Amino acid sequence: MFADKMILRIPGPTPIPPRVQQAMNQPMIGHRSGQFSALFARTAERLKPYFGTSQDVFILAGSGTSALEMSVVNTLQPGEEAAILVSGAFGERFAKICERFGVVAHRLEVPWGKAVTPDLLQAFLADKPHVKAVFATYCETSTGVLNPIRELAQVVRQHSDALFIVDAVSCLGAVACEMDAWGVDIVVTGSQKAFMLPTGLAFLAASERAWQVIDQKKPLAFYLDLKAYRKSLAENTTPYTPAVSLVFGLDEVCSMLEEEGLPAIIKRHEVMRDMTRAAMRALNVPLMAEDAYASPTVTSCDPQGAFDAEELRKVLRTRHNIVIAGGQQHLKGKIFRIGHMGYCEPLDVLQVIAAIELSLRQIGAPVELGAGVKAAQEVLLAHV
Repeated sequence: MFADKMILRIPGPTPIPPRVQQAMNQPMIGHRSGQFSALFARTAERLKPYFGTSQDVFILAGSGTSALEMSVVNTLQPGEEAAILVSGAFGERFAKICERFGVVAHRLEVPWGKAVTPDLLQAFLADKPHVKAVFATYCETSTGVLNPIRELAQVVRQHSDALFIVDAVSCLGAVACEMDAWGVDIVVTGSQKAFMLPTGLAFLAASERAWQVIDQKKPLAFYLDLKAYRKSLAENTTPYTPAVSLVFGLDEVCSMLEEEGLPAIIKRHEVMRDMTRAAMRALNVPLMAEDAYASPTVTSCDPQGAFDAEELRKVLRTRHNIVIAGGQQHLKGKIFRIGHMGYCEPLDVLQVIAAIELSLRQIGAPVELGAGVKAAQEVLLAHV
């Protein structure tokens, strides 16, 4: 067994393409040089199609959570109210960030594995006229649910004056996002998911409507002051030291994405989702998310006691060099999650499904070898 062939099939960080690794190995350059400014301006512009915006996209050195925090500290003040749509661990993270800065967080909670629907949001907002922002998670990584952001944005626009702010960390670059057309005010994401980079960059775009609010606020942070980033971006730089090597990698990622084209990228992720779900059904492994709200980037499975999810993960890791994710918070040890995003294609999905079949048999689960692979192959054949 080759230890250096450990295969990541978790919902981030995701594998890094060799050409992106090579790009990040370029010699260091000055972060205030003309060479870096040209690189930075080019990559910021190339990110716009994945947000679906004509607005500036800001690049900061930090994880996705830094961009979540940036969206809070620039739009709200202590004592103001926000509605937080909580369908899993990362919706809850938005609420915790708000509360840390003294914002009154009204949680709209749904059971893990369920999506927040427009009807639920409309009813929730009906008696909350003072809400200044509504925070939603596009792909809830902890459950594999893709919330209906377009429809939720319509509800916010029709029934509230609040900003609509979306965490798209674990799906942007793999799913459709039309920030401008849908009426979303802020979208944030990170580098280590569909953008095929190491952790360390975060991206944020804000609407004109959001800027009207931001310009009236005193930011609750120093490093995450969005007005400072806007001022610096106008000069093709950053207010604080950027992650130069990661931006080299981002430039190469943008080339890869452009070569494939966004429609093909979206379709590839949908096919991988459908392959994975068909395979799990063929193996009689229950899925957490309904078909209508299933994420194209991560699939969550709940054995419901039929076998030990942690034992499955251990066998996959130690015998087959494949890493999948476990559950979070109250689902820790109970579910497993398969990442299929970024530098991943349908044949990679067949590999992990085959390994899951072997591992299930090795832990004594009554599965028919080949059943999951066959189901996934049939899905793939319909698209090739």
